[in-house]
Order: sequence, then C-alpha cells, then structure tokens
Amino acid sequence: MKDNNTFGAIYLLSMIGAAVYFIKTAISFWSGVLGILKAMVWPAILIYKIFELLKL
Repeated sequence: MKDNNTFGAIYLLSMIGAAVYFIKTAISFWSGVLGILKAMVWPAILIYKIFELLKL
C-alpha cells in the first residue's frame, strides 16, 4: 500500500510540474488548456515511446 501512495505522489508532482511548464509556454488561452490536457497524458505517451524504442 505504501508503494502505491509513493507512485501516486510522484505522478501528481510530475503532472503539476508539466502543467506549470506547458502553461508558462502557452501563447493563448486555448494553448494553455491544451497544455493542461498534455500534462495529464504525457507519462503515458512517454512510456509508449520508450516501448516503441525498445521494440516491445
């Protein structure tokens, strides 16, 4: 149970960090909204790209 909480906390902090980055680089309101959506899914895309690179 403790490991799940740790993973959740790390995921939440990385999502918040990504959201801050994408919002800071946004040039309009809608690109900021898109940045928040990207922040929610970027870990899944990252894992997919790693698996693709390793040909798994």
